[in-house]
Amino acid sequence: MEREAREMVEMLRAILASIDEGIHAVDRDGITIYYNDAVARLDGLDPQEVIGKHILEVFPSLNNGTSTLLKVIETGERIPDLPQMYTNYRGYKVHTVNTTLPIVSGGKVIGALEVAKDLTRLKELNEKLIDLQAQVVGVEKKALGKKKSPIEARWTFDEILTQDRSMLLLKELGARAATTSSPVLVFGETGTGKELFVQSIHNASPRRHKPFIAQNCAALPASLLEGLLFGTVKGSFTGAENRPGLFELADGGTLFLDEINSMPLELQAKLLRVLQEGIVRRVGDTKVIEVDVRVLAATNQNPLLAIEQGHLRSDLYYRLNVVSLHLPSLSERPDDIRLLVRHFIDKFNRKFGLQVLDVSPEVFDRFHAYGWPGNVRELEHAVEGAMNLADGPYLRMEHLPWHIREGHFAAKAEGGITLPHGVRPLREVLDNVESALIEQAMRETGGNIQQAAKLLKVPRQTLQYRLQKGQKKEQD
Repeated sequence: MEREAREMVEMLRAILASIDEGIHAVDRDGITIYYNDAVARLDGLDPQEVIGKHILEVFPSLNNGTSTLLKVIETGERIPDLPQMYTNYRGYKVHTVNTTLPIVSGGKVIGALEVAKDLTRLKELNEKLIDLQAQVVGVEKKALGKKKSPIEARWTFDEILTQDRSMLLLKELGARAATTSSPVLVFGETGTGKELFVQSIHNASPRRHKPFIAQNCAALPASLLEGLLFGTVKGSFTGAENRPGLFELADGGTLFLDEINSMPLELQAKLLRVLQEGIVRRVGDTKVIEVDVRVLAATNQNPLLAIEQGHLRSDLYYRLNVVSLHLPSLSERPDDIRLLVRHFIDKFNRKFGLQVLDVSPEVFDRFHAYGWPGNVRELEHAVEGAMNLADGPYLRMEHLPWHIREGHFAAKAEGGITLPHGVRPLREVLDNVESALIEQAMRETGGNIQQAAKLLKVPRQTLQYRLQKGQKKEQD
């Protein structure tokens, strides 16, 4: 029994040592009893420098009031998802989001355990971005007679290429909506051109000489996203400083919130208040600031389905959905494929110094048969990849990505799932569908495994295993 208990303890230690999140545990006196390699890398310390020492000895910038571990020992209550900044005794500044839990035995608190996610680099990049945007906005406001905002949208409706009737109508509706300041909700599959439409609306509006700021709501955890949008005041949480949020920086202009359905529901309620009242309150502040910002939002999920699944508040939807634009998938506008292919060939001829004339008839037929789950963006990448391999004036079948060349995901089923032509082994089809979904989730989250796992509703470790398996398969 004693041997089994020791083996169980060693197994638990091995599990805690292998995960990416930092794990820090202290006893009831605040002495560190466990400190895994992940948190050691995060803090810039060696575990032997921490284990057996009091937490305030190792992290002198903390005290009994600011240390979440000591606070949980005192109160016995968990503290979820708290942003924190502290300096270790080597002078290294660390930004994390921590969840701290009491360790209870026999009805008594005997210690505390903290799970820390490293956001140091992400926080630094976001602060640099906000500072840069604040400087640029300040310069723009001082520059008399300036005709273009330095924080600008690039695209216009003239640059959205289409001969499809539904897309032409959407361009017309978008141009009409641009003349007002009402919110607009754009939804469509990944790669259909949602941001192109949003930028075009801004550039056709009276706000076109003012800032255009875009933020992906799935790119940041809730604790950071709130401060980024609404701003922070010094002391609102450990390490917080006085910083304007994106609403303040976009004052007079446009704020684009992409993947609005990924915004936590509690933040959606705060966003609704800004839309209704035109005021923001920085995190930790008591004062409100008036802002004049047009909000444009986008989602890659049908908003009614997002409401049904609890991802989008119905009251926020009704406030954003003053004007609604539903962008069709590329498979719903097949007449645009020829136009877009020629455009992308011209684009990459200029970029790569090539003289490709067109695609072969076989390639054009395959493009029309393919389901394009990644839509226009996937078509662009397919043409770019083919032109990297081109050895003559025409793009041929052997230049295409293997999944398009082999006819995977060629025909679209009624439920919206793309299927290959002809009967193939079930395992092969399932593997291909899985790979395509993982690729799409990683693309939508900018390579963030944690966020991609949430989209796919699988454990992060499962997604990591699938990614490693896919990489090994490609190497073989």
